[in-house]
Amino acid sequence: MNIRRFLHCAIFLSILLSAPFKAQCSTARYDLVVYGGTASGVATAIAAARHGLHVILLEPGNHIGGMVTGGLSATDIGNTNVIGGIAREFFERTARVYHIEKLAHASDWKFEPHVAERVFTEMLREAGVEVHFHEQLLGLHGVRVQNHRVVSISSTDGRTWHAALFADCSYEGDLMAQAGVDYTWGRESAKQYNENLAGVRQTTPKHQFTFPVSAFDVNGKLLPEIDPGPLAEAGIADRKVQAYNFRVILSRDAKNQIPFPRPDRYDPHQFELLAKYLEGFQHTYGRNPRLSDVTMPTPIPGNKADFNNWGPISTDYIGKSWLYPNASYSEREKIWNDHLSYTEGFFYFLANDPRVPTALQHEVKTWGLPKDEFVDTGHWPFQLYIREGRRMIGEYVMRQSDMQTDRTKPDSIGMGSYNSDSHNVQRIATTDGYAKNEGDVQVPVSPYQIPYRSIVPKRAQIQNLFVPVCLSASHVAYSSLRMEPQYMIIGQAAGEGAALALRKHVGVQDVDIASLQRMLSADSVVLHISY
Repeated sequence: MNIRRFLHCAIFLSILLSAPFKAQCSTARYDLVVYGGTASGVATAIAAARHGLHVILLEPGNHIGGMVTGGLSATDIGNTNVIGGIAREFFERTARVYHIEKLAHASDWKFEPHVAERVFTEMLREAGVEVHFHEQLLGLHGVRVQNHRVVSISSTDGRTWHAALFADCSYEGDLMAQAGVDYTWGRESAKQYNENLAGVRQTTPKHQFTFPVSAFDVNGKLLPEIDPGPLAEAGIADRKVQAYNFRVILSRDAKNQIPFPRPDRYDPHQFELLAKYLEGFQHTYGRNPRLSDVTMPTPIPGNKADFNNWGPISTDYIGKSWLYPNASYSEREKIWNDHLSYTEGFFYFLANDPRVPTALQHEVKTWGLPKDEFVDTGHWPFQLYIREGRRMIGEYVMRQSDMQTDRTKPDSIGMGSYNSDSHNVQRIATTDGYAKNEGDVQVPVSPYQIPYRSIVPKRAQIQNLFVPVCLSASHVAYSSLRMEPQYMIIGQAAGEGAALALRKHVGVQDVDIASLQRMLSADSVVLHISY
């Protein structure tokens, strides 16, 4: 046992009978286990390790960074003044790869996926974080809880990981759920938290059909990718989840390009609605549709672009994410593969189907999959964009008012600033027979403070767990909080909160906020700006 581990064990044994937060030497092999190698997980692990904790980062897959290295190269930044600490350090380090010394322009914050992963890897190595890949939480009995504490977690390969503290930094929140922490998913009603953006949306003008497109074929059969409806009353709660997609990276460099392959499960009939939309677009606007009318390409370095959803029919696989939050691993794998199949088919259809206008086909074919990205996943991103899954119901639930009117918090651990941004939840056939999307929310916000209470469970449930990604928030609030820079900011707070909890021998709910805020401020985290 090294000297640091010996001192930790001595401390644990000395407080075993008296402290409200006990960490026994026999079960505290690590100070902190971080589950989920997302950008938030990376920030959590680095922050804790820099403050002296023995940290292990467990990632179920074989890449770190989550969406930040998995295709989201043009991430939603918001007000750059609120991004400090490890999050800003990451963006500065990626910028320096491209010989950019100051983050002065929007383009300076963008990067290639493989560059982002290399930077994260360097930061973890420098901090001394131990990283293990292919460590997925055991499906049903992976978390052992005793006396309101997670004692250990077990992975599907038969290994068990003991620690004093844990952080669930996954997009799915499986550790949190197995630990018995309260959570929810889907949309609250407008009445639950007095949120006028909550529940089913009456009017959603963005990413909507701007001209009538029939939801039925010539024989009166409902087209693929449309739910028959009817649409529920506005403001009603449901268990439906905003659309997921893959943030596809494409290259314009002919030397670094692979043509869109025909998918194994390709069925052009799946894209009948898209074909109708493209035809109607020409008639309505008197011009051929462009690629930017059905996707949103944002340039990134390397003569590449990050392609996001845009318009009523795009890369979002609307209505296919609803079951993901509580699905089994095998069910999630199917949902994941269905999304990938849809994405592959979408681009192949645009590049090859005779119903696609020739000019659009030619434009699509100027792009291709990048040879130097995602080399172990067929050059398609390895991470599905899980925009929202489970959400903890913790010590404090953030809600719409926290983004708009009650924006200051005494226990601020960082700030958010990006719009309330939820993608469409469903596509239905209206009573008059047309296709309609529902669920989109795009409402500006001013910078707001994120409370520490939103990342810890209720005191009566678990006292040694942080939840930086599936944090405690309503659907409306989460639509702003879910941005990757905020995940990193929150992760840093969790890592430094873990250091304080261990140092003071207290549960996560009893961390001294003033001390944590001083630590975060000293590490360049932005806790407040002038309003």
